[in-house]
Amino acid sequence: QVQLVESGGGLVQAGGSLRLSCAASGRTFSGYHMAWFRQAPGKEREFVASINWSGGFTEYADSVKGRFTISRDNANKMVWLQMNSLKPDDTAVYSCAATQKTYVRTWQSSGIYECWGQGTQITVSS
Repeated sequence: QVQLVESGGGLVQAGGSLRLSCAASGRTFSGYHMAWFRQAPGKEREFVASINWSGGFTEYADSVKGRFTISRDNANKMVWLQMNSLKPDDTAVYSCAATQKTYVRTWQSSGIYECWGQGTQITVSS
């Protein structure tokens, strides 16, 4: 399994941008489908974005489509989430997740991911 460590969280004003990083350790990072999830206080964890092993396929929640971009670098074992035009509703703890599964019904279900980071807080002020 891979170990995941997120960074890049913080406080930002509405309309601003942040870039989250997820550093992975482990030998087979390129074999993992990666994703970002978030959880706001009092709410369930929700899918944000995912990316396949090659970076050729990405998927986004409707709430972030057009504003967020997920990317990866397999050589350096990194995944990023570029977040633009941030809104107060984006305030949450953002977590990086990884799975080696290859045949799933949906990449948007948190239950299919077996590796998780500790999360990083994003606060967007109005």
